[in-house]
Amino acid sequence: MATSILLAEDDRSVRDSLSRALLLDGYEVNAVKNGAEALEFLMENTVDVIMLDVMMPDVDGLTACRRLRARGDKTPIIMVTARSETSDRVSGLDAGADDYLPKPFVLDELLARIRALARRFRVEEAGANELRLGDLVLDLAGRRCTRNGRAIELSKTEFDLMELFTLNAGVVLEHTTIYERIWGYDFGPDSKNLAVYVGYLRRKTEELGEPRIIHTVRGFGYVARIGA
Repeated sequence: MATSILLAEDDRSVRDSLSRALLLDGYEVNAVKNGAEALEFLMENTVDVIMLDVMMPDVDGLTACRRLRARGDKTPIIMVTARSETSDRVSGLDAGADDYLPKPFVLDELLARIRALARRFRVEEAGANELRLGDLVLDLAGRRCTRNGRAIELSKTEFDLMELFTLNAGVVLEHTTIYERIWGYDFGPDSKNLAVYVGYLRRKTEELGEPRIIHTVRGFGYVARIGA
């Protein structure tokens, strides 16, 4: 069954082009022009992923997100914001969004984020206790990590960080996104905190010469994948 997406975007040209691109990639797409129509649609229908633009007439994306979460809707939500509007990105996460995507964005990045969110939601809904990335396994219930059967001792922050990377395998995560998800606060571009923890994880997961999992995307963030 195709992954279904609700796209709420007031700009008709953007809405139409995104709908076509998603359809061509095999997704089932329902497109509306504002948050009010999104809320109405979701009263009678369910989808796998919701994509909300922040700035929309009638009911904006942030308000729609808050209302969905208030009525118990747990569907993964991607907020779309202008790159310069950091406050919008923070507000989106505070409103209950699962991810945000700054404009302008590359279609491949959007598709990767949709896949990651849909995968994470299926894991949570199924009550799965394990996450896997190649030969690395995270036991979510016991908060244990192994690689090729070798036990790896992780602190709470290290485990949370490894879980975030594994859930978003193949998706480049910005420094800001990681700080907000793990620490609840963006420490700014001069902070070395994240780099230090990534270094810890690399040393522990590559101790026996295993292939790198956490890769640096210079000037942007990190991505988890097996191999170069």
